[in-house]
Amino acid sequence: MTSQDRRLPLDCSNSGIEKKECDVGHRGLSPFVKLAVVVVLLGGAVAFLIFGSQASDAFVYSKFVNEVLVKPEAFIGRELRVEGNLEFGSVKFRQDPCEWRFALTSTGSSSSNSLPVRFPQCVVPDTFRDGMGITVTVQGSLQDDGWFVANQVIPRCPSRYEMDERRQEGFIKPHDR
Repeated sequence: MTSQDRRLPLDCSNSGIEKKECDVGHRGLSPFVKLAVVVVLLGGAVAFLIFGSQASDAFVYSKFVNEVLVKPEAFIGRELRVEGNLEFGSVKFRQDPCEWRFALTSTGSSSSNSLPVRFPQCVVPDTFRDGMGITVTVQGSLQDDGWFVANQVIPRCPSRYEMDERRQEGFIKPHDR
């Protein structure tokens, strides 16, 4: 048999060669190649979950307003979530371009320590109301000019017990307004 004949696949049907000899060289992929394929597929699936889906939200920094205001340069341009109290009287809506502006403060702080927020969308959740003393979480990025540009606004509704206390203080439920 010449070296050229060895490279050609064996035809076992008409050659008279025993089946054992014919199966040599036709075992499929080696275990190493199979393992490498599985690792690459799993790595691709994990990369998709981290970078190409909503699961990437799990890797966003979550901070309180006072933490961001203490060292804002550490957060400029980074995607993060910021939680704070909606500052009373700060909610403004602009028609053209459609944008909400408001400020978040940390608990027990004065309005001079507030984070100005722009939300460049027309619709906010129903429970996002001024004057309710609600806690709001915004997701987005802090800009060089000091504004936080949000791509999500998530108001936290008061619990039943908190609402009972507020009702005694004269507040009414947001959906009753």
